[in-house]
Amino acid sequence: MPRLKAALSARTPQLITGTTRIPSAVLIPIFEMDYGHYVVFTERTHRVSTHKGQISFPGGRLDKCDASPLEAALRECEEEIGIARGQVDVLGRLDDCLTFVSNYIITPFVGAIPWPHHFDLNEIETASIIEAPVSDLIDPRCLAEGSEIVDGRILPAYFYAHDGKVIWGATARILKQFLEIWQAAAQSVVSEGTR
Repeated sequence: MPRLKAALSARTPQLITGTTRIPSAVLIPIFEMDYGHYVVFTERTHRVSTHKGQISFPGGRLDKCDASPLEAALRECEEEIGIARGQVDVLGRLDDCLTFVSNYIITPFVGAIPWPHHFDLNEIETASIIEAPVSDLIDPRCLAEGSEIVDGRILPAYFYAHDGKVIWGATARILKQFLEIWQAAAQSVVSEGTR
């Protein structure tokens, strides 16, 4: 995934500062298997305090023990799905993202994880794992767009359908940015090959 890492390194993530929102971080785990690349999502249980039953990336709020948002993302990934931080090759960071109901500010990171791997689910937080092929997620038929009103502003909303599940909210906004960077990185390979 060197092209993806280079594409992430070449951009300056947009940071959101001066907010009273709760700082949090997520990891977008990605791995290569057989004929393609896959993104890992979690389906949250109904035992968690927020976002019950939703599809998300491993992550959560920063704890006092976390030296940085990245440390929080890696810790949460290990706690929720059992991927140890030493197994994650951090490829880069995306733009900060806000949740509109639970009052979080999310710092997303992209990390390559090994294949094969063993997921060890935290049964309180994680109901199941979803491994979605990137090729499916970038298919335009997978995405529906709409809008939502937040604080009197009309903002875009995205909905990704995969295997009977719908990815929406902040996770969908983060996923959309990731896929745009992925496609740009893939396009740069195609462009170089035609020179």
